[in-house]
Amino acid sequence: MAAVSLKQIEAMAARHHLAVLGGFCCQDEAGLPAGTRSVLLLGPAEPGYWAHVKGQPEWLDGKPDPIDRWSRRVIGRMACDLGAKALFPFGGAPYHPFYQWALRTGRVWDSPVRLLVQAEQGLMVSFRGALALKQRVEVPVAVSPCEGCARPCLQACPVGALGAAGYDVPACHAYLNQPDGADCMNFGCAVRRACPVSQGYARLAEHSAYHMGTFHT
Repeated sequence: MAAVSLKQIEAMAARHHLAVLGGFCCQDEAGLPAGTRSVLLLGPAEPGYWAHVKGQPEWLDGKPDPIDRWSRRVIGRMACDLGAKALFPFGGAPYHPFYQWALRTGRVWDSPVRLLVQAEQGLMVSFRGALALKQRVEVPVAVSPCEGCARPCLQACPVGALGAAGYDVPACHAYLNQPDGADCMNFGCAVRRACPVSQGYARLAEHSAYHMGTFHT
């Protein structure tokens, strides 16, 4: 396939309300398809992503895992068009190391609460898949938004389940079972919402509530 630019890939992704959230270059790396020279991480792009996904066949057919199925179809087609391979953060073991990949991009970092934080989306960042390309496609790096930040995320969890020590999952679930947990269930994790960058990202409360519901089942 002829050489393709980052701008062209971003335009392809934008048609599906996806964004290139970061990427890294590599050569003959274990765990990646043979010939991979760069990996681009794709995730939701708001405004528009949530409304778009809710209008897709996978959402409307009533079958399980609509967003994962939509991601496979859309990112899989992008990969075919690019002569690349599609990789996903779901689907069962062995899982691809999206967390570690993200930290290699220079656009995603380990936050003070140990959740990933991204240059434009803050703590709202999530990944729907990745493209393993056979050519080098470089994504510009950025400065971590945590530098110079007052770090309100460290005090945002009502029960201290997310902090510098990591994530206390049982404490989080126990809080969500209580009436006071309705705020997080309906509007998204209070820690993620406390991030100043997250507050500037147009993620809908309905979107966050959906994923909180799937998480807390």
